Amino acid sequence: MPHDTESGFGTSPSRLYEHFGAHLTISAGGIPGASFQVWAPNADAVSVIGDFNGWNHSSNPLSFDRQSGIWRGFIPGVNKGHLYKYRICRRDGDYIADKSDPFAFHTETPPGTASVVWDNRYRWHDRKWMAERGKKLATDAPVAIYEVHLGSWRRNSGRCLGYREIALQLADYVLNMGFTYVELMPVMEHPFYGSWGYQVTGFFAPTARYGTPQDFMYLVDYLHQRGIGVIMDWVPSHFPDDAHGLTFFDGTHLYEHRDPRQGIHPEWHSLLFNYGRKEVRDFLCASALFWLEKYHIDGLRVDGVASMLYLDYGRKPGEWLTNRLGGRENLEAVEFLRQMNTLISRDFEGVQTIAEESTSWPLVSHPVQRGGLGFGYKWDMGWMNDTLRYMAVDPLFRSFQHHQLTFRGMYSSSESFILPLSHDEVVHGKASLLSKMPGDDWQKYAGLRLMLGYQYSLNAKKLLFMGGEFGQRGEWNHDAELEWRLLDFAPHRGIQKWTADLNHLYRSEPSLHQRDCHEDGFEWINPDDSSNCVLAFIRKAPGCAPVVVVCNFTPAVHHHYRVGVPEAGSYLELLNSDAGIYGGSGQGNLGGVDSYSEPRHGRPYSLDLTLPPLAVVFLKRRS
Repeated sequence: MPHDTESGFGTSPSRLYEHFGAHLTISAGGIPGASFQVWAPNADAVSVIGDFNGWNHSSNPLSFDRQSGIWRGFIPGVNKGHLYKYRICRRDGDYIADKSDPFAFHTETPPGTASVVWDNRYRWHDRKWMAERGKKLATDAPVAIYEVHLGSWRRNSGRCLGYREIALQLADYVLNMGFTYVELMPVMEHPFYGSWGYQVTGFFAPTARYGTPQDFMYLVDYLHQRGIGVIMDWVPSHFPDDAHGLTFFDGTHLYEHRDPRQGIHPEWHSLLFNYGRKEVRDFLCASALFWLEKYHIDGLRVDGVASMLYLDYGRKPGEWLTNRLGGRENLEAVEFLRQMNTLISRDFEGVQTIAEESTSWPLVSHPVQRGGLGFGYKWDMGWMNDTLRYMAVDPLFRSFQHHQLTFRGMYSSSESFILPLSHDEVVHGKASLLSKMPGDDWQKYAGLRLMLGYQYSLNAKKLLFMGGEFGQRGEWNHDAELEWRLLDFAPHRGIQKWTADLNHLYRSEPSLHQRDCHEDGFEWINPDDSSNCVLAFIRKAPGCAPVVVVCNFTPAVHHHYRVGVPEAGSYLELLNSDAGIYGGSGQGNLGGVDSYSEPRHGRPYSLDLTLPPLAVVFLKRRS
C-alpha cells in the first residue's frame, strides 16, 4: 500500500510546493528577496533571469546540490509581481531554453510565458462549508454537477469575465438551477486557449487569463459561502511540448519518457509523464494536494485515466512496449494513482477524486486497501455512449435498440458512478444535445427533456455541461458565450425549468439519491417492453417512500399502461416532462392515480397510467 515517505527530493510530496519554486523571504542577514529552487539534475548551469536583472543569465546563477539534483539560490530585492524564468544549459555547454518554473504560483497572461513571483496569502470565509463538506460529496448525498468552461459561460461584449466578476453570476445561477457542485474545466495555466485547459504548463498556477491566484480563491470562497461545492479538472495524464514547459527540461527527458513508444501520446500529440520516476510521481501528487490545500477545492476530476492505465492506449501493434510482466497495463501509473488517492484520503477528509475512465478496468472507485485505485467516483462513459446512440435513433426503430438502455443494469453497482453529459459530447461535429434528438422541433425538445429526466432517475450521480440545461442549439464554442438569447423562447425556458425541477426533486427525495451507488437503490419493474419502448423501475432507500419512474421513448401516447407496484394507495405524479409548463403537450395523469388490486410485473398492485409522448413521469405513494 502506498504511504507518504520522503520523496525523491528528500521531503514529503505533500509539502514540495513549500520548498520548490520562488518564495518571498528574508535572508539571514535581514535582506528581503526571494529564494528559488528547481530540479534539473542533468543541467550544467542554471540561473534565474527576470525583469529584475534585465533577463541577464550571468547575474543570478544558482548553486547545485549534486546528490539531489536541485539548484538553489537567494536573490535580494525580488518582489511580488516580478517576472522570471530559469536559463538552463546542459553539460556540453549548449544553451537549452528559458524555462518557466514548474512550481510557479502565478504566470504571465498568455501568450506571455514567464513565471511571476507571488504568494498564496488569502483570508478565507468558508469555514462553515469546510467543516461540513465531508458529507456533501458522499455517495449518499445528492450530487448534481454543473460543468463549466469559465471563458465561455458568459461574456461581456465578447470579453471573458474575470474570476471575481463571474463569482456572483455563477453562484446565483447554480443555486436557482438547483445544482450542488460546479465542475470547472481546467484552470491550471495553459498556453493554448483552444486546448480548453487540457494542455497544462502551470501545474500550480491558475490561468492568469481571468485574474490572480487570489481572484480564483475568491471565486471558490464565494461559491462555498453560497453552499456550492467546487470540483476542478486536473490533468496528470500528459503535457504539451511547448519549449518553455516541462519538455526536455534539463536537456534530458526528465519528466517524459525518452522512448516515443512510452513518451508520446499518439492521439493528443503531447508528452506522457514517466510515472516510473519517483520525482515525477511526487511532483504530480504535490500538484493535486496543492489545489486541495491552498484553493479549498472539494474534488478533482482526473482527466484521461484510461490513457494512463494502458501502455497500448491509442497505439497499434509494434508501437508500444509491454510492462515487466509482459502485459499492457502501466504498472507505474497504477502505483502513482494509488499513491495520490491514498494521500488525498488521508489528508483531506471528504474530498473525492473522480476518474474519467472509459474502459472496464476493475475497482476504479474502490479503496486502495482492497485492491482498488482509490477514486471516489468513476464517470460512466458506457451509459453516456449507449444513451446518446439510442436517443439518436428514430423512435420507429428504437425497439430494436432496447438493450442499449437496459445493459447498464448489468454493472451499475460495480462502481460509484457519475452519469456524464459533458463538454466532449457537444464539440467536434457531434452536435449539441438538442440537435442530437431526431424529429421535428417539438420532438427534439421533448426528447431532450426525456433524456435529462432519464439521467436523473437512474442510480448514479449526475453531471451536465453548461448549455445542455436549456437546450443550446449550436455546438459549444469556446470563443463565444452560451446562447443565452434562446431563453427568450418558451421551449428553451421550459427545458431550463425542467432541469431545475429535476435537480430540486433529486435533492428532496432521498430515494432518488441516498442509494445511488448501491445495488439496493434500484429495482426494475419492467425492463423488457421493447415493443413500446418503455422502461419502468423503482428508486428506493431504507425508511423512505420509493419513487416509481416510467419512461416512454416513443412520440405515441400510451393509454391505460399498467405498471406493477408493491403497495396499494394513491400515487402522486411528482414530475411529468410533458407538462405544459415545460413545453409539453399536457398529457399525463391529472396529478396522480390510484392503485388497483390487480397484480402486474410480479407485484400485488398496479397503476393504470397515461404515458405521455417522449416523456418521463415520476410517481410516489401518498403517505
